[in-house]
Amino acid sequence: MILSPFEWTIAKRYLLPGRGEAFIALVAGISVGVVMLSVAMLVIVMSVMNGFRAELLDKITGLNGHAIVQAYGGRLDDWENVLNDVRDTPGVTSASPLIEQPLLTSFNGRVEAVLVRGNIQPDIDALEDKVIFGNLDELRAGASNVAIGVRLAENIGARVGDTITIINPQGRSTPFGTVPRQIGYRVAAIFEVGIYDYDQAFVVMPLQDAQTLLLIGDTVGMIEVTVEDPDNVGEILEPVADKLTGRAVVADWKTINASLFEALQVERVAMFFALSFMVLVAAFNILSSLVMLVRAKTRDIAIMRTMGATRKSLLKIFVTTGFTVGAIGTVAGLLLGFIVLFFRQQIVRFIEIVTGQNLWDPSIRFLTTLPSRTDPVEVAAIATLALVMSFLATLYPAYKASSTDPVQVLRYE
Repeated sequence: MILSPFEWTIAKRYLLPGRGEAFIALVAGISVGVVMLSVAMLVIVMSVMNGFRAELLDKITGLNGHAIVQAYGGRLDDWENVLNDVRDTPGVTSASPLIEQPLLTSFNGRVEAVLVRGNIQPDIDALEDKVIFGNLDELRAGASNVAIGVRLAENIGARVGDTITIINPQGRSTPFGTVPRQIGYRVAAIFEVGIYDYDQAFVVMPLQDAQTLLLIGDTVGMIEVTVEDPDNVGEILEPVADKLTGRAVVADWKTINASLFEALQVERVAMFFALSFMVLVAAFNILSSLVMLVRAKTRDIAIMRTMGATRKSLLKIFVTTGFTVGAIGTVAGLLLGFIVLFFRQQIVRFIEIVTGQNLWDPSIRFLTTLPSRTDPVEVAAIATLALVMSFLATLYPAYKASSTDPVQVLRYE
């Protein structure tokens, strides 16, 4: 829609009402503010929801892979052959043996439930960027060293260099019954994955040490698999699942964390739907401000019509006026949304200080920090929604303005 100089001049004049039109200016300002807040809220909420999903997926799959091949009974005896078959499957980028077993640990009289993980050396080295204290180089087979999560270290009061005791309730059979197996391990490193449950329970050690602790010989519990396309992990590993039918089960990240990710998806859709009503409210504000402007400018409209202004020109003038209000609000909303997302962690801390409440409890939120991941396509959709609603809100007032009969208006002036 191309405006002539006359139409653009009048539209700019109506965007900046005069002194006697302060109320109209106030309503227009409120319209801009409502559009800005609605767009900002949509951008912030959707980015945080996307961040939750992305961060959880990255951290969960970063530690557990995209899928696991787990034997029935918990022991995979011919794991070397299975491992080679998995690695030869098209679409698989890596596969490695893994042992996971819930046990107990004690230190200075404190006892905690833990999840012992036996990893091969490359998987242990992959935790290097998560280490906050100590050194992973000391985790070598036979060295009796382990790495533990930061929350677990806090709970039992252990530090790097301390010796914790890991208790295997199965132990060895004796004439007096089963004696739990207790072995001391030196804490070589403390890591923080960023997921509370992991940081609270994980004890990482070399695969051979885990086999010795659990008395399982040269067997493993499962095989961890990473694929090229996580969203199609089921299709990629379908040949492996068919080949291992009756011996092992293949579970991907979608299955293992199905309830969590489905809940996030439902909440994401529900939040977008609910917050979209804010854009509708903003559109009604634009409509009401334009209606008031048309009523206040009825005489001006009649004069312009008598001077030769066409109905199309008047339509374009008022559509431009209302749409510009929506556009300004949309741009301001995007800027506000990006600013809030950039300083989100500082804002959370400030609110916690002011209110004295812990707004971000990692034990409830899974993640230790408020995540955010902005999707450009989603931002474009939000901006388009706001602009389209703003445009539609201008049509009725603009049509009423263009339909003004100058004879009827000026007759009573």
